[in-house]
Amino acid sequence: MNYFLTDEEQMILETSRELAVKKVKPIREHYDAEGIFPWDIVKEMSNLGLCGLYIPEEYGGMAAGGSKGIMQLVLCVEEMSKICGGISLAMAASALGTFPILLGATDEQKKKYLPDIAEGKKLAAFGLTEAGAGSDAGSMRTTAVKKGGKYVLNGTKQWITNGSEAETYTVFAMTDKAKGTRGCSCFIVEKGTPGFTFGKKENKMGIRASATTELIFQDCEVPAENLVGGREGLGFIHAVGTLNHSRPGVAAQALGIAAGALDEALAYSRQREQFGTKISSFQAVQHILANMAVEVEAARGLVYNVARAVDKGATDFAKDSAMAKYYASEVAMRVTTNAVQVFGGYGYMKEYPVEKMMRDAKITQIYEGTSQIQLNEIAAKLIKEQAMKKK
Repeated sequence: MNYFLTDEEQMILETSRELAVKKVKPIREHYDAEGIFPWDIVKEMSNLGLCGLYIPEEYGGMAAGGSKGIMQLVLCVEEMSKICGGISLAMAASALGTFPILLGATDEQKKKYLPDIAEGKKLAAFGLTEAGAGSDAGSMRTTAVKKGGKYVLNGTKQWITNGSEAETYTVFAMTDKAKGTRGCSCFIVEKGTPGFTFGKKENKMGIRASATTELIFQDCEVPAENLVGGREGLGFIHAVGTLNHSRPGVAAQALGIAAGALDEALAYSRQREQFGTKISSFQAVQHILANMAVEVEAARGLVYNVARAVDKGATDFAKDSAMAKYYASEVAMRVTTNAVQVFGGYGYMKEYPVEKMMRDAKITQIYEGTSQIQLNEIAAKLIKEQAMKKK
């Protein structure tokens, strides 16, 4: 379908596609098997100016004219994910870690941290999840106690994407447990800060080229000026705002994985012969491919629509963001599973890319809010909207 991309958006799409096909495709299988973090691709993205797509021009990025650059980010992530959902995550997860700064930091904090992220000199990571606080972020146990001009952080964050590879971390901790979620605050923590170390690197089913690591804080002293926004108690607001802005990016990753699997299945169906003819001539296969294509395009429409809305200044898009993330991730799982089916026995083998795509797709239904959490948020918003109509 024609989504009427601007010239700049088309350029970003084509640049991202060329990078993915020429640089990522030859290494994706090896990087997946060995769990290699794609620093070489991050450097290429930096050279092409793709690391700052969602960062305002005033801080060295490419988001211009008041746009938040979400559509630009979505286009890049989708194209990269068509080839490798794990490698694409290096930049996408950096965006996740950067959003608390973009949305809630003081101008001084933005000037200090955003330019290096925009240039690709540093990656960011988002430190929210804990062993006992995944979907239930209110159960967070990491604490931050103010002592003079510093905050002392203690606790452990789990399953942090970009893990030990990042340089700048937005970390959430309780500054007043008695206040519940209103007692949560967000801090910018730099790699190398005394008391800040890394735990085990996770051995994952999919997205294996992405580093997922524990963050450990043991009497870690962070300057008071690193409190995001300069006020305590805003952490939960920063977290919710971040996830609403970042979920289109996860949806774009899921969309890209699904679209890549569809491309592979189509190409294979036109090459593979059974019973003396190409399997693309079999109606059973044609129906699988047609359903895959419909779902991919429907997901794309949802993802692009919410990205456009955010860039145009929409303020109430939590439901749309959740819908895009939910639907695209569900489509990614169905489409990659069907792609394996089209490949038959070959699809189950690691020599063929759809096996990896199926493994990569699963995480999109889990992180940044499981599919069930997205449905909860969508339903809650629908009920609230209906109640408002009756007033």
